[in-house]
Amino acid sequence: MNPELKITDDGSHTLFVPRLNEHYHSTYGAIQESRHVFIEAGLNQIISGQTAIRILEVGFGSGLNAFLSLIEAEKSGKTIHYISTEPFPLNQNITNQLNYPELLAEGPSSLFKNIHDAEWNKETQVTDHFFLHKILNGIDKTELIEKSFDLVFFDAFGPEVQPELWTEDIFRKIFLSLKRGGILVTYSAKGSVRRALKNSGFSVEKIPGPAGKREITRAFKNEY
Repeated sequence: MNPELKITDDGSHTLFVPRLNEHYHSTYGAIQESRHVFIEAGLNQIISGQTAIRILEVGFGSGLNAFLSLIEAEKSGKTIHYISTEPFPLNQNITNQLNYPELLAEGPSSLFKNIHDAEWNKETQVTDHFFLHKILNGIDKTELIEKSFDLVFFDAFGPEVQPELWTEDIFRKIFLSLKRGGILVTYSAKGSVRRALKNSGFSVEKIPGPAGKREITRAFKNEY
């Protein structure tokens, strides 16, 4: 997709895809957005009560969410099994330029490189507490085991760009893969997204978003 490297308002990189007119992260701050949406609104809501957590990410992208999750695993001493789908991985020339390790002192650059170097379609132990399984496929074509995840990071390109991924069918598939009490977090607060989540079985709430975004969505599996 030939993405272009861009600097966001917090100094961290995002990638811009001209053909789609879409950024990988918020231009108001890539790290800031990922921390707010996926770590603070997602991982931090469940990490204290468990010793091992299974996360499903839709859209591996730049690897930023995985890197932030690895940092949290190391700080907390909790084990994270991180499964991420991605049909269009970035090439190494791009990932080597991303400045997240420079800005996140808690995460050595070698670990960020190890995340990107990890073999696809195979679980890799990156640290004592972080296990990564990158799936070279889209969520629509990935088989999920029922009641196997505690948390979902839904970080696909937006509904306007990839409407086929923000559907009741996809959300129902994810709903069934979550354990009871599991959480899904996403940056999108569109009414159509919230309705599709509700129709798939989720309880849905809007919560305050990061800089530049008024609201985001958090959804819970309270049944089964």
